[in-house]
Amino acid sequence: MYYPNDIEEVCYEPDHMKQVSEEIKKQFDRYFKLYLETEAASKITAEKLIGIAEAVGSTQTPKIKKVTDQGEMYKSIVKEAINNFEKDRDSYLEIMDDEALEEHEEDPPNFKSTVLKNTCPIIRVTLQNKRAKELDKYRAEFRRSDPNKLLSVVTNLSNFATEYIENNYDKETYEDIQSLDELGFSPLDTSEYTAFGVIGGGIKSHLVYKTNPAVFPNRSRDAIWALWYLTGKKTFDCHEDSEFLMIDTEKNITQQNFFYPYELFSFYALQTYRMMKEEAGNLDVYLNPDYRYVFVESFLSFVAHMHNEEINFLKSKFREDGYGFH
Repeated sequence: MYYPNDIEEVCYEPDHMKQVSEEIKKQFDRYFKLYLETEAASKITAEKLIGIAEAVGSTQTPKIKKVTDQGEMYKSIVKEAINNFEKDRDSYLEIMDDEALEEHEEDPPNFKSTVLKNTCPIIRVTLQNKRAKELDKYRAEFRRSDPNKLLSVVTNLSNFATEYIENNYDKETYEDIQSLDELGFSPLDTSEYTAFGVIGGGIKSHLVYKTNPAVFPNRSRDAIWALWYLTGKKTFDCHEDSEFLMIDTEKNITQQNFFYPYELFSFYALQTYRMMKEEAGNLDVYLNPDYRYVFVESFLSFVAHMHNEEINFLKSKFREDGYGFH
């Protein structure tokens, strides 16, 4: 996608989405094999990781130590993913609590300066990371942001999640969803759920993901990069390169698409989960659906991690020009 254009309409067409899904399935096996054999990259040295990454980017098959029991490895990855997810989850549950949000209506400035700034992990870490100059714009936007707007957006996100789970989510049929209309996430891509420059696609998805990981995937930066690799960097009839990239042709900057629609991302995240669940069944591993997208986040982060060297190269110009965090 060419910045600052919107994503191309072709990306919403069923034939296009089918092509993207089929390519993800095609690329999935080799990445998932490495995901198991390296325990999501947690059991290998940096040097070996580079070798694996180089092999993934070529036609070669990386040679690493064979795993004697892939089922046990998968179980280990699943356990670690859940443990990591739960470490800071309580903070998000407290922030997104309906009663707490109602109380904050009496003092929106305090909600901004205390709750979001100091107790929301993803925002706190972003604001405190002074070494990352590319986040300077985000810090400036946060300082200028309207407390009432921030509270309104977080409240809307909380209400949407609650109402969706009560009225739309069916644990028995959710995994059978085959279209964006069935998914019903399009409202989350509207201004009602966005505080531009502060609570964009990544942070809003993180908030609902941390409270309801069975329903809402985390549209992280790594996840979008991963989809670029899982789709073989193909464009699928897009005229402005891959839909998963944000390209500033004037400044010659390439970055993951900060503005990638959440409903589209969620559709492909669900396809990815189905593939992971199928592999789990083959290996006699149980994936608790309450943590559905925790497993997807773990896998997509791994895929992006495999290509850190190339991603860092592409982002180097991005850091120099100081685009904001979204």
